[in-house]
Amino acid sequence: MYAIVKTGGKQYKVSAGDVLTVEKLAGSTGDTVVLEEILMVNSEGTVDVGHPTLAQAKVTAEIISQTKAKKNIIFKSKRRKGYQKKTGHRQPITRIKIKEIQVP
Repeated sequence: MYAIVKTGGKQYKVSAGDVLTVEKLAGSTGDTVVLEEILMVNSEGTVDVGHPTLAQAKVTAEIISQTKAKKNIIFKSKRRKGYQKKTGHRQPITRIKIKEIQVP
């Protein structure tokens, strides 16, 4: 059994026991999160597709950690002008473990 879940503007294929890295979700380590934007569920060969989402389906997950992603380096320069600027950015992310997929 697997489901297609939308969170943080991205879509993920999840099944029970999977560990995902997603955009930051509210909560702290050990909290339970319910993902309600389920686009599709496949269970025992039966495919349910939402228009655009499935109303009764839910995916429950546990927050493993709240952390930051690897640093992205932004380097700007202009030729022959001596202008150089280097900055970085670390996106906040959440690691979650999928507990179960509930389908009515």
